[in-house]
Amino acid sequence: MKDQIKKFLNEEQDPKAIEKITSKLNDLLMKNEEIGYIGVQKKPAITVFPDSIVLTNKRIIICQPKNLGLSMDFVDYTWDQIEGTFVKENILGSEFSFSTKTDMTVSIDYIPKTQARKIFTYAKEQLDILKTGSVQSNAAITEESAEEIEEIETEEVTHYAEIMPAVSHYTEPIQEDTAASIEKPTSELTQDELFAKLQNYKKLLDNGLILQGEYDAFKKEILSLM
Repeated sequence: MKDQIKKFLNEEQDPKAIEKITSKLNDLLMKNEEIGYIGVQKKPAITVFPDSIVLTNKRIIICQPKNLGLSMDFVDYTWDQIEGTFVKENILGSEFSFSTKTDMTVSIDYIPKTQARKIFTYAKEQLDILKTGSVQSNAAITEESAEEIEEIETEEVTHYAEIMPAVSHYTEPIQEDTAASIEKPTSELTQDELFAKLQNYKKLLDNGLILQGEYDAFKKEILSLM
């Protein structure tokens, strides 16, 4: 079995169908176009030449064999043509469908349920990329922020008032902006303010002003709000 098709057999796709499709798609892919997932129809009765659906980073391609498998029809829809995607799970497989901005509905039935879910997820990701330019989740952003904090070099902390509670016996007047920072609940801080607060906690830890356990508690609380 060719190495290039192995990655498309994770959900028990028909190897022969995958090999036939990938061999024909080599001449159809556009510049910088990559195949992301292939789903193969599996009807209750024996299907020698099943239909398939190919999802790339640029479009959806419906592949329909004809003439006893000697030729194949290809119909494609670019992601900017697609309005929405849907999956309907039935007793025997699932039906994946999508609607276009011209009110056309395209569907392919008898897709194994696991494959249909994978198709649906991949399609959603591509539509998100088209809409926002990124599919990076908030969790991933938070993790990256935490890693950046861990890599901060040790520096002298100069603005303790921003993160340390006010001392009861302190008699000098506190500046208005500093007081507001102290009184503002952590839950009301912006993402930038939370990130800055966690940076300062890291600096306090590096300077030996707080213990590791205290830092870990502060970090856990702040990351839960980011």
